[in-house]
Amino acid sequence: MPSFKSCSAVLAALLMLSQVLVARAELPDFTELVEQASPAVVNISTRQKVAQPGVVINGQMPDLEGLPPMFREFFERGMPQMPKGQGGRQREAQSLGSGFIISADGYVLTNNHVVADADEIMVRLSDRSELQAKLVGTDPRTDVALLKVEGKNLPTLKLGKSDELKVGEWVLAIGSPFGFDHSVTAGIVSAKGRSLPNENYVPFIQTDVAINPGNSGGPLFNLDGEVVGINSQIYTRSGGFMGVSFAIPIDVALSVADQLKASGKVSRGWLGVVIQEVNKDLAESFGLDKPAGALVAQVLDKGPAQQGGLLVGDVILTANGQPIVVSGDLPHLVGTLKPGSKVVLDLMRDGERKTVSLEVGSLPDEGNQLLADEASGVERNSNRLGVSVVDLTAEQKQAADLAGGVLIKDVQQGPGALIGLRPGDVITHLNNQPVLSAKQFAEVAKALPAKRSVSMRVLRQGRASFITFKLAE
Repeated sequence: MPSFKSCSAVLAALLMLSQVLVARAELPDFTELVEQASPAVVNISTRQKVAQPGVVINGQMPDLEGLPPMFREFFERGMPQMPKGQGGRQREAQSLGSGFIISADGYVLTNNHVVADADEIMVRLSDRSELQAKLVGTDPRTDVALLKVEGKNLPTLKLGKSDELKVGEWVLAIGSPFGFDHSVTAGIVSAKGRSLPNENYVPFIQTDVAINPGNSGGPLFNLDGEVVGINSQIYTRSGGFMGVSFAIPIDVALSVADQLKASGKVSRGWLGVVIQEVNKDLAESFGLDKPAGALVAQVLDKGPAQQGGLLVGDVILTANGQPIVVSGDLPHLVGTLKPGSKVVLDLMRDGERKTVSLEVGSLPDEGNQLLADEASGVERNSNRLGVSVVDLTAEQKQAADLAGGVLIKDVQQGPGALIGLRPGDVITHLNNQPVLSAKQFAEVAKALPAKRSVSMRVLRQGRASFITFKLAE
């Protein structure tokens, strides 16, 4: 008869086995998805002629083409250079990326940076056949490019809705990392609506799917086999994948593709404001219950916001009824609106809730730049903040489109230095009050409350932002 110990061991083993089987049953099986989707995922290669500086030995330019690249570069660096326009060579640069077919007649989506400045674009299908692609159009702001190849009854992918994605949901990528065609990697959605530097108009999908050079432009799938994004970039300190990758939502990409197909260019909504995040101290200084919304740090001259009555210091809380939780939510939302349409903004101004309706403008190709030159005038010092300021000249006010403001000439030890003020900064508001002169600045600074968050609007190199600080006494 088996002992109690042996029975316990058998039961424990059975329990462990059942847990393993349950865990395996809960993991997704991607095999069917990959089989169905792979034929519509393509490899994209480009060729581009790049000017190569010539080198001179004894008045002649040697032939270095037969040398390996590392030796050729070594010799080129060490030799005298041929004067520009006198016999310099051209070499052919190549790049690899991914893409996917969205229509049976040959429209292909990829990243702008995959095909930028290419002289020739080739699309290779899963059956190894190659087709030359025509560039329909690109949109650098969203990093989306639309290509067209000649073909009929080409395999296509199912397109999903990225706004229905949930954080924690399984996703899968197919692409050509390092040129290895149709490599498959999987992970989960880490976050949604991410704003990245210089990418204000894309609410990126963050995932932990392994993405490497060559994956760019490839599709990101949900478990239903629908494309929910275009893999675009990674965050890395090593140059390789570190567990943080970003995809362009397919809803954004398709909107861009439709406009590129129709007109070859993309227009998007624009308010003409510079905004910043609302932190805890700013929320307190503007009378908000919690940190939320987009703080208007700058209203551009003759832009839609100025014409619609928005003011510096307004905190935009909702747009067309949709809450602005973080400041990046505003450009994401406004960018999807058609120029000429109306947007209703719910905002906080001077401690009171207000509603403003204005007409959305069209985002210009180049942003307005505000200039700040050195100012002259009588120097005044505020000992409470430890900064010396002077009035702006009429020319400087006109160049920066300012009604007032003071220029910081010097920063001594004190609160000003602690919050990062620098000589050359222009202060336009202090404690929610416009600063029109150095004299007024000194008066407002003298009356600042102690031990309470105080806001200050600072213009640095043409860009405005609010900062907060507390005075000990």
